[in-house]
Amino acid sequence: MRRIEGWVTTQQAAELSGYTVVYVRRLIKRGRVEAIKTGRDWLINHSSLLAYKAKMDTLGTQKHNPYRDDLDAEGRGGEQDAE
Repeated sequence: MRRIEGWVTTQQAAELSGYTVVYVRRLIKRGRVEAIKTGRDWLINHSSLLAYKAKMDTLGTQKHNPYRDDLDAEGRGGEQDAE
């Protein structure tokens, strides 16, 4: 596959982030990282992947907290479920 500047394959994204290929595809499906489909393959925006990784690293164990403020702002937090 020809390399496109700023975009990486799912395999390359997994190697860069330390995530598995399956998890990278899950991030794409959920819209957590910017990606485009080219034929049967996905290309992930390199800076989008690194930004997501940095955010998760910064959150640490709080990334598992369903009541985080950033999730509430997106309409995905646990407070929405309690209503």
